Amino acid sequence: METICGFTYSLPMSTIFVDADACPVTRDVLAIARKRSAAVVLVANESQNLSRFANRAGVEILEVGSGRDAADFAMVPRIHSGDIVVTNDTGLAAMALARGAHAVNPRGRVYQAATIDAELAVRHAERQYRRAGGRTPGPVLFTDEDRDRFRQSLARLVGFRADETG
Repeated sequence: METICGFTYSLPMSTIFVDADACPVTRDVLAIARKRSAAVVLVANESQNLSRFANRAGVEILEVGSGRDAADFAMVPRIHSGDIVVTNDTGLAAMALARGAHAVNPRGRVYQAATIDAELAVRHAERQYRRAGGRTPGPVLFTDEDRDRFRQSLARLVGFRADETG
């Protein structure tokens, strides 16, 4: 609720979209969303077994085909300004930012409009390097510190203080 010029308005709650293919923080998203009564849309291909979350209040499951970027293309038209997208995909983060949404990766780094073009350029250069036969290092193991940083970042985005996330 927000009061402006003596009138009280109920602000629409953001929806949290999760690029749920192999996402290590799905349960964390659901816990924080439940405390805030925020809607969650889990988007993944059918191999991810998201049915275990299907009967939870406020959770929508959106299964997509296994094609490249299928989750991205299913998600983007539904994203609105103020929504939150949890993704490790820089391209999806860029599309979310362009629609006025927030984007955060599972390690808690919030994507910024000021730097997303540079991140896309780096991603493109690395892809070209790999196609030419080069090797780039794989991802670092996901840690408890990453999970904590993610919880804090998501909590800030949905308007909680970090100590309220439990």
